[in-house]
Amino acid sequence: MIKKILVVILVIVTSVSYAQEGTSSPYSFYGIGLQKFKGTVENRSMGGLGILTDSIHLNLQNPASYGELKLTTYTLGANYNGLNLDNAAGEDSYKDNASLDYLAIGIPAGKFGFGFGVLPVSSVGYQTNSFNDDGSENQFLGTGGLNKVFVAAGFKVNENLSVGLDINYNFGNIENKAILKRSELEFDTREINNSDLSGVSLSFGVAYKKMLTEKLELTTSLVSTPSFKLKSENSLELATVQVLTNGAELVVERQDIAVEDRDLDLPAEVKVGAGIGESKKWFVGAEYTYLDASKFDNRSFTSDNVVYENASKVKLGGYYIPKYNSLTSYLNRIVYRAGLRYEETGLNINGQAINEFGISFGVGLPVGNLFSNANVGFEFGTRGTTNAGLVKEEFFNLSLSLSLNDRWFRKVKFN
Repeated sequence: MIKKILVVILVIVTSVSYAQEGTSSPYSFYGIGLQKFKGTVENRSMGGLGILTDSIHLNLQNPASYGELKLTTYTLGANYNGLNLDNAAGEDSYKDNASLDYLAIGIPAGKFGFGFGVLPVSSVGYQTNSFNDDGSENQFLGTGGLNKVFVAAGFKVNENLSVGLDINYNFGNIENKAILKRSELEFDTREINNSDLSGVSLSFGVAYKKMLTEKLELTTSLVSTPSFKLKSENSLELATVQVLTNGAELVVERQDIAVEDRDLDLPAEVKVGAGIGESKKWFVGAEYTYLDASKFDNRSFTSDNVVYENASKVKLGGYYIPKYNSLTSYLNRIVYRAGLRYEETGLNINGQAINEFGISFGVGLPVGNLFSNANVGFEFGTRGTTNAGLVKEEFFNLSLSLSLNDRWFRKVKFN
């Protein structure tokens, strides 16, 4: 048993450096990057709905779910993102990337359940060019993002009520680079802003279930994440460079500029949801999120045309299983999921709110024994607008995950 735990911990720690998800969105320039979905493929396929808790799946959005576990559960998810960018002039471009989304494990222990893992919080990944009236060219590039390693615990208070807590260590690095090119000059000017990010956060969760009739069950969920401070250790480098034909940058002269470190107040968040369904048959629910984002600011630089506003999110989704214990038809045991979401990001540029809309669907495919499954999810959506010189993004996400179950603790019986 100890060997299994040590192996899982080693895999998670080794994977931390790969868990930071990439993006191609120019909106990832702002703040600490583009906020990522912090849940499983099963959740994402239902519009991001994080209400459901059961005994064989991890719910990374509500720590109270660990109190429901009956089997040790490993989960691993990956995502492919395709992004099409449009502007008001009708110009468009396509970019894509693939990444690891999350890696986690949940361990039941009677009325208690525990979990730990790693997943991305935000990501930065853009590359844009702009041409000025004087013939000069600006190149903007950004990489990095914020990840979190978490430890969570849930407790099943009684047949209906579960509560939970997770503790997160958030860490990451963001680099923003700008290169100014002038055709009449031999060398170019480069500016690099770099931020090392770190901070601790908490989330509290409550899950409540109650049978309304012999078949119908009510499920409710509440998750609260208080505001927390994220330390940003900043540096600024100015350099004269020569950009070679292969894209390499030859530094001719460089200078480090002292910039102030900052403590960023990351916004508090409250999620509340409810749904109704028949256990192991069907479910439909809705979730509302409020994000206190108006006090948020950029890391080491300010933009006059950018403000942050309080935001909200609405999600609808559910699942259907024809017959979960069918012995004659594999198709009847497949979980069919669907959902939609509308989200305000809180980011406002040039007087335009940057919002998202997505519609999703997916399937859960039974594999092996002990209710293990492979999950496939699809999402189509839009972000932003072409007004006020901005870009509208049309994105596609293909998500894949494994949710594997095992029994770690067995009573040994002697005849």
